[in-house]
Amino acid sequence: MVRKIIKIDEEKCDGCGLCANACHEGAIAIIDGKAKLVRDDYCDGLGKCLPVCHTGAICFEEREAAEYNEEAVKANQAQNAEPLICGCPGTMAHAIECRSGADEPQAYESIPSMLRQWPVQVRLVPVNAPYFNDANLLVAADCAAYAFGNFHQMFMKNKITIIGCPKLDDFDYITKLSEIIRHNNIKSVMVVKMEVPCCSGIEHASVAAIGSSGKQIPFEVITLSTSGTVI
Repeated sequence: MVRKIIKIDEEKCDGCGLCANACHEGAIAIIDGKAKLVRDDYCDGLGKCLPVCHTGAICFEEREAAEYNEEAVKANQAQNAEPLICGCPGTMAHAIECRSGADEPQAYESIPSMLRQWPVQVRLVPVNAPYFNDANLLVAADCAAYAFGNFHQMFMKNKITIIGCPKLDDFDYITKLSEIIRHNNIKSVMVVKMEVPCCSGIEHASVAAIGSSGKQIPFEVITLSTSGTVI
């Protein structure tokens, strides 16, 4: 049948992964660093992926395509569904008191952690957690702390830290960050990302979230090289 369906320009695509996250039907996947429409019958033609694409790589076209298969989509979603967050202690939100490191076992030379809250994953943090109020927010790519040796002191100190990877997470970053900013008095936002193309998604999501909140919030982006230097 001929119907409206998305078209992806791979020349414009930078592989950030936001479109794949926005497509809850699973029609889009990141393959070899580019977004691809992998299942015509999973694409409902509504275009939820279009507004999150900051490079303009996605548009509509009308062409011969398989009919949208809602039953197949639901079966795929059920198969890939993650377990619901429940009463596991590891998902409970709580503040962390900064420690001096003096009481750590002597077998390990410990540098004090600057982490001020738990959890840290964007997916897991509660929108209304009390530690967000009057917070300077750090939104970081989860690879960044491994690339930059002084990450805690340089970036995390005196901030509330949340981390993620738009390329790997099947999750709507813009909506979650928008809710955090809208429901709390966020004093500033810093994004720390890697130089790789997929990390542009975390910057784009943060910019979009601030814009949708209608608030004027100081914003800064730091880019790290894969060799561990600030670019």
